[in-house]
Amino acid sequence: GVTTLVLLKTGNAIIGTGEGIVALCKGSDYQVMKKIQVQGGVTSLTCRGQGHHFFIGTNKCQIYQVNYTEFKEELIAACHNEAIHDIVFPFGISDLFATCSGNDIRVWHTSENRELLRIIIPNVTCHAIEIMRDGKSIISAWNDGTIRAFTPESGQPMYVVNHAHSLGVTAIAATSDCKRIISGGGEGQVRVWEIREMTQKLVEVLKEHVSAVSCIKVKKDNRECVTASLDGTCIIWDIVRFVRKQMFLANTLFKCVCYHPEEYQVITSGTDRKIGYWEVFDGSVIREVEGSASGSINGMDITSDGAFFVTGGDDHLVKLWDYKGGAVTHVGVGHSGNISRLKICPGKKNIVSVSADGAILLWKYP
Repeated sequence: GVTTLVLLKTGNAIIGTGEGIVALCKGSDYQVMKKIQVQGGVTSLTCRGQGHHFFIGTNKCQIYQVNYTEFKEELIAACHNEAIHDIVFPFGISDLFATCSGNDIRVWHTSENRELLRIIIPNVTCHAIEIMRDGKSIISAWNDGTIRAFTPESGQPMYVVNHAHSLGVTAIAATSDCKRIISGGGEGQVRVWEIREMTQKLVEVLKEHVSAVSCIKVKKDNRECVTASLDGTCIIWDIVRFVRKQMFLANTLFKCVCYHPEEYQVITSGTDRKIGYWEVFDGSVIREVEGSASGSINGMDITSDGAFFVTGGDDHLVKLWDYKGGAVTHVGVGHSGNISRLKICPGKKNIVSVSADGAILLWKYP
């Protein structure tokens, strides 16, 4: 159907439809003179100046600029049109970051806010992404139980690990030597995969969690990782001998976990709104801080020196914390949806947060 209309001074009309057709029609009898096709249903049309340019907005979160005389469309702004589930920076690079939502992964240019690449896999949802340390691949976790890897430049598929988990892959992480991937599933299993040029081999299955794994972080020496789960446990695994080293228990659904850079402590958070500091050595809780007045905390990230960390969640606020003091130093107000994940960019210039309403917000650090 027709969704938008603009009447021009010449008496002609520009008409936008729900299937993404924008047409220029003659004023007298509405004969179609020119038409173009855009992505998504047209939600708004607006003219600029004397009508020599006009803009098109669509329900796929795209804004196009059209030159009236040539009637050619040019995409000038794009964003996700579904909840964003994860954000990740390449190791040591702050100019680029990748986000995943619904059925697509997008790579963005930080300073220009430009979309550089879009990878679309129809009819499945991407839960988590990771960029390999060597920058040669983006690995992603999907709700159909598959791990998919793509090239970061062109978005070409590199390999697919089918049936990686029975209830969808919910979390993913890679070792810094790029030889292994650790994945977590909706059924609670943690699986270690060996990645070679041509083959992807399952090395070990770690079965301790009884509910979905929400976050995985690997220690710098690749000998240990920590997994957070919605069953109220965080487990530190020895990924050389494949045994459980330590377990943290709390009355919460854990959503996020971070190693302190010196790796003798981890911080966790989740639905009970508390931020827990834990001792890696014996699994004891060192302290608990009230992280939010309302709603769960879904994402956290820590600076490379371990002095500060950021959290975000269902209260729509980005909070910067002093690690030692356990106090909030800065608060960012801007999101209108629940924050799902956030990251401090490698050069500590920005914080990027993503939310359930499809927004990506770039904050000046601190």
